Amino acid sequence: QVQLVESGGGLVQAGGSLRLSCAASGRTFSSYAMGWFRQAPGKEREFVAVVSNSGGITDYADSVKGRFTISRDNSKNTVDLQMNNLKPEDTAVYYCAAYPSDYRDYKTYKHWGQGTQVTVSS
Repeated sequence: QVQLVESGGGLVQAGGSLRLSCAASGRTFSSYAMGWFRQAPGKEREFVAVVSNSGGITDYADSVKGRFTISRDNSKNTVDLQMNNLKPEDTAVYYCAAYPSDYRDYKTYKHWGQGTQVTVSS
């Protein structure tokens, strides 16, 4: 069983930065892709970023490309999301997720963290 725990959320002004981290349990962390998703009130959960099992391949939603960076450290079982130039529309609960079959589709991920709130004030 994989357990995921996010940290690093908070309140920040527009234009600011936050770094989210997700710690994973289990010895097979390096064998699966990891993704970040977000969900704003009244909206469906949406894809933010994904990193391959080795860390060599990443992909981003168009809305965050050039501002967010996903990375992973397989020696520490962590995946991070560096968020720069934050905008009010980035306000949401952010979730990390593991083991997808279709990395852009949240329904295909097998494991989820509890989420961390990110609030960007204008």
